Amino acid sequence: MATIELSKVEKKFGEFHAVKPLDLTVRDGEFVVLLGPSGCGKTTTLRMISGLETVTGGRILLNGHDVTWKPPSERDMAFVFQFYALYSHLSVRQNIAFPLQAQGEKRELIDRRVREVVETLRIGHLLRVRPGKLSGGDQQRVALARALVRRPAAFLMDEPLGALDAELRETMRAEIKNLHIAQQATTVYVTHDQIEAVAMGDRIVVMSNAEVQQVGTPGEVYHDPANLFVARFIGSPGMNLVHGRLAGGAVQLPGSNRYTVPAAWNKPLAEALSGQEEVILGFRPEAARMNPQGALAGEVYATEMHGGYTLLSVNVRENEIVHVRSDRQTGYPIGTPVRFDIDAERVRFFNPETEAAVHQEGTR
Repeated sequence: MATIELSKVEKKFGEFHAVKPLDLTVRDGEFVVLLGPSGCGKTTTLRMISGLETVTGGRILLNGHDVTWKPPSERDMAFVFQFYALYSHLSVRQNIAFPLQAQGEKRELIDRRVREVVETLRIGHLLRVRPGKLSGGDQQRVALARALVRRPAAFLMDEPLGALDAELRETMRAEIKNLHIAQQATTVYVTHDQIEAVAMGDRIVVMSNAEVQQVGTPGEVYHDPANLFVARFIGSPGMNLVHGRLAGGAVQLPGSNRYTVPAAWNKPLAEALSGQEEVILGFRPEAARMNPQGALAGEVYATEMHGGYTLLSVNVRENEIVHVRSDRQTGYPIGTPVRFDIDAERVRFFNPETEAAVHQEGTR
């Protein structure tokens, strides 16, 4: 299909940076997700790849060919929008066939391509219907079919599930991912939904404040966030981040809590902190386990039932709340004193001054 390379690509509006210079390679057949909050630059990046937005600097290559200044029509990429952008006066079949008709393709080829894509997306029963009579999910399937029928080198998708309800989003997530696998299509997908990103992406590009914060597999950005922003943004809830002071091989945490640092972290912490005592300890809710003899203590602030597990909010001191995942039978009344431990293999540390993660070989 296609390899997309971005080299020092940036976008400015006057002195305002919408996207700061970034380097990214999307490999042939890869599903890459641009993830971040509103205004972080992810949609602008996608639009620059497509040619709908001009770059201020840098180069964009498609299969090694420079397409930086080529119009969208010459980039062989299909764009799927959040709000479908279907032609209301045309039937579903006419909408799907339109890109091929605009290219002047022969009737036989158009009929064959439409038939193939309709069978793939199972929308044959909708061909005579107009978009206004379709559900949101079916409209998005038609929009996908219109993109697929061209057989482009790459697919660009800008929050295509954003207008759907929760149940349809789950269904369409699976359909888009299966479609990607079946077509072996190079895909760049934009979303602000980190659950969507983790579920679908081969790699995730986390963005904030117009720049890339981390690029990695879903496992890498979840288990080994590069900085505090990624740690907070990825996960529901995000990573627990507790400020403490490092001394004598342990971190003094809020209240009387004291966490003994695993031996493997002593050298990386010493090198990263350069003698400073302040450190941030991070751990995911599932990395903590309730234990009456646990090293850390707190008081139950709130409980949330999540079907297969219970999420406890534990107050380790005033306004310092951490989340601990427990089994679904857990019944802790609010105000109950509790103790817990943290899995030593899943603890992480951050420099409070730089907000960067402390790196240790082999952590996950």
